[in-house]
Amino acid sequence: MQKRKLGQSALEVPPLTVGGNVFGWTVREQDALPLLDAFLDAGLNFIDTADSYSRWVAGNKGGESETIIGKWIRARGNRDKVIIATKVGSDMGQHNGKKVLKKSYILQAAEDSLRRLQTDYIDLYQSHYDDPDTPVEETLEAYAELVKAGKVRFIGASNFSSKRLAASLEASKKHGYPVYQSIQPEYNLYDRAGYEKELEPLVLETGIGVINYYALASGFLSGKYRTEADLSKSARGPGIKKYLDERGQRILKALDETAQRYKSTPAGISLAWLMARPGITAPIASATSERQIAELAAAAGLELDEAAIALLDKASAY
Repeated sequence: MQKRKLGQSALEVPPLTVGGNVFGWTVREQDALPLLDAFLDAGLNFIDTADSYSRWVAGNKGGESETIIGKWIRARGNRDKVIIATKVGSDMGQHNGKKVLKKSYILQAAEDSLRRLQTDYIDLYQSHYDDPDTPVEETLEAYAELVKAGKVRFIGASNFSSKRLAASLEASKKHGYPVYQSIQPEYNLYDRAGYEKELEPLVLETGIGVINYYALASGFLSGKYRTEADLSKSARGPGIKKYLDERGQRILKALDETAQRYKSTPAGISLAWLMARPGITAPIASATSERQIAELAAAAGLELDEAAIALLDKASAY
């Protein structure tokens, strides 16, 4: 599987990122370990998680995904074979729902993540959400300490506006802080406008890596949901109703046509379209079965021709 460089870092990653948000949510611990084995066997060794996954599940407090991944790493002894990305700054219950990127908070949260992951370093440590009340310099200073201590290799950002991302890049340049090597925005064949209008120009100008989430629009682009009657198929169903409009149906039709031509699936074609976009490094996709992992691995090796890309571009035009 051909690897891609993440930003200007030394990280060489597969063209797809494993989404760890499902561990401790729709994938139980006993089922997660064989799934992670299957991902690694398929060549997908770049795993994205966060300290807050999966705090939204009743009875969870956050850290469940990191804990499961940590147990897998310890059981398999494979830390040197995987690239671990996690995040800090989301609500963990201590700040009444606020996103926090203060230095003291980051330094403590990093220790907590390292403990749960059962490792002494994080390959990519990301600011999960922007904290407008904290100067970007303070946040970057915390990362500088972690990098110097060998606890973090590289840093990334998630859900940042282009303005705050640019300010952070400028602060790193001015003060010699570590530089954000990646941005994690919402981006897929349906949800295009936000990223393409605001972040894409900065990404292409700076060469920052992109590991976009909701790559399959919460499953809509898999073709699993085509009518409102399909929304009961999973826990994510209710959030997919917004995609069942004329444009959404047009996209599904183009995906079906292209999937038939390439002997693939709508999900595979959706991911291949993303991987062909300038600036996109490795879209995030999660799986809850080994069959889905095989689909993802096949998509990672799929190259669409100009005609296929043009068809999908036209169907998803906004």
